[in-house]
Amino acid sequence: MIINEFIKLQLHPQLVQRVADLGYINPTPIQSAVIPVMLTGRDVIGQAQTGTGKTAAFSLPILHNLAKGQDHVQSLVVTPTRELAMQVADAMYKYGCNLNVRVLAVYGGQPYSRQINCLKKGVDIVVGTPGRLLDLVRQKALDLGRVSSVVLDEADEMLSMGFIEEIESILKEASTHHQTALFSATMPQRIKRLAGRYMREPVSFSSEHKQITLAAIEQRYYPVNDADKLAALTRLFGVGQITSALIFAGTRLATGHLANELALRGFPAEALNGDMSQDARERVLNLFRKNRIRVLVATDVAARGLDIDDISHVINYDLPRDPELYVHRIGRTGRAGKTGIAVSLLAPKDRRRLSMIEAYTNQKIIKFALPTAEDIHLYRDTQLLEQMTVWLKRGRCRREQELVKKLLEGGHELGKIAAVALKLARAEEKQRPVDPVGEVQDAIPEKTRVSGKKEEKKGRRDRAVGSHEKGMVRLIFNTGKRGGISVNHIVGTIAHFADIPGKSIGRILIQGKKTFVDVPEQFMGQVLAKTGAYRIGKQKITVERE
Repeated sequence: MIINEFIKLQLHPQLVQRVADLGYINPTPIQSAVIPVMLTGRDVIGQAQTGTGKTAAFSLPILHNLAKGQDHVQSLVVTPTRELAMQVADAMYKYGCNLNVRVLAVYGGQPYSRQINCLKKGVDIVVGTPGRLLDLVRQKALDLGRVSSVVLDEADEMLSMGFIEEIESILKEASTHHQTALFSATMPQRIKRLAGRYMREPVSFSSEHKQITLAAIEQRYYPVNDADKLAALTRLFGVGQITSALIFAGTRLATGHLANELALRGFPAEALNGDMSQDARERVLNLFRKNRIRVLVATDVAARGLDIDDISHVINYDLPRDPELYVHRIGRTGRAGKTGIAVSLLAPKDRRRLSMIEAYTNQKIIKFALPTAEDIHLYRDTQLLEQMTVWLKRGRCRREQELVKKLLEGGHELGKIAAVALKLARAEEKQRPVDPVGEVQDAIPEKTRVSGKKEEKKGRRDRAVGSHEKGMVRLIFNTGKRGGISVNHIVGTIAHFADIPGKSIGRILIQGKKTFVDVPEQFMGQVLAKTGAYRIGKQKITVERE
C-alpha cells in the first residue's frame, strides 16, 4: 500500500495521507534515497531528470521540517523559469495543504506590489526565478537571513541561462547554517564547483532513468560560421528531407527569433520556451502532433518532459556545453522503432566541444557538406516535375484546358504558355531564397580564448588600440550577454533592418551590457539610420557610433 511505503520514510502522517490522496503508488528511487537524508538536515545533490519525482523528493522533507507559527520565510526554492516556479509552487501547496502551508511563487512579468504584499502577510516557502528573487532581496522585501533550507532546481539550466552570479548572490544572502539541496539533470564542472563552495559534505544521489540508445540515430555535423547558421538551416530544409524537426537554441530569445525567421521563409515553426503559459505550450504541441507545423524551436528546459515519438530530425542550432545534454537532446528522435537524424551546426569555436561529445558517446559524428544552391534548385525542379506528372495522369483540369485554348487563340505559343504557368506555380519559392553562406573561418586558437571579466578587459584594450579592420567603423549596441544575445542575433537583426549583407559585417565583441560591431564604412549611414527599429525578439535595440 502507498501509505505503508511512505510511512517507512518517516514522514509526517498528514503528508503521508496527502500523498496517498494524490494517488501515488510507491516512492520513486530518487524519493526513497533523498527524503530520509533531507529529513536529517544534510545537504544533498541529486542528479535527476524531469519525471523522476524529484519535486516531491525535496518538497516532502521541507514540508515535514517546517515549524508552525513562524513569521519569516523558512525555505527557498530557486528555479530557472517562471513556468517551473509555478509548477513547483503548485506541487508544494498540494502536498502541504493539510498543514496549512503558505507558498508563494515569484518571477518576472508580475507586479512587484502583489508579491511584496504577500511576503509582508507571511509566507513559509518562496519559489522563484533568480532575477526576481534577487530584486526582492535588494528591495528588502525578501529576507533570507533565517531560511532553514535552499533548493536549487534544474541547476544546469540556470547555469546555461547565465544565472550563476545571481545564484551565488542569493546563497550569500541566505542564513549561514541552512540546508542546501541541488538538483540537476547533468553535472558540468561549474555546477560541481558551485556545490564545492556552498555545500557542506553533501550526500550525492543519481536517479535511474531510461538509457538513451543512439543506435537508431544517424549523427551529422555541418561546419558553418555563426553568422551563417540561419542560412545553413534553411538550406537543410530546402532539400525536403526534414519531415518534422525539434531545433535546440541556446536562449529563450533565440527560440522566438529563429521560429519567426523560419516561418517568414515558408517553413511553419513555433517556439517552445519557459516564458510560455501551459495553455500556450499545449496549443503549440497539438499543432505539431497534428502536423499543422513541422518545426519546434526549443530551449533545453522547455523540451524536458516532451514526449513525441515521430520526430525525424533533432537539430542543434547551438551545440550544448555538456556532452550528456547532447545525448538527451538527440534521444528525442529515432524512437518507437524508427530511425532518426541528429544534426549539429558546428561553428569554429565549438570544435573542441564536438570532440568532447564524441569522446563521451564513443561515436564518431560524421561531417557533411551543406546543400549548394544548385542542389536546392534541382530539388525544386524535380518536385515540380513530379507534381506535373501526377496531374497530367489524372487529367482533371478541364477549366485550365479551356484557358490554354483561349491563350492559343490569342496567338501565344504552347511552350511559352506552359513555361509561364510553371513560373506562376512556383511563385512561393521567392519566399524561400537560398541565402549565401561564407567559407568557414578557422577556429580561434585555444590560447587566445578569454572569458568573463578577462574578456571584457581584453575588449577594452582592443578598442583602445583601434582593433577594427581597415575600412570598418565600430558601432555600439545597447545589449549584450545579459540580454541573451549571440553573434547570430546581431548579424541577423542588422542584415534584416539595415538591409545589408550579413557576411559584410566584421568583428563582433559581446560584453555584459553592450556589443561592439564593426561594419563597412559604406554601410554606416544605412545602419545608423535604422536605430530605433532594431529588435531581437521583443527587445528593442539602439545603436550609436563609438
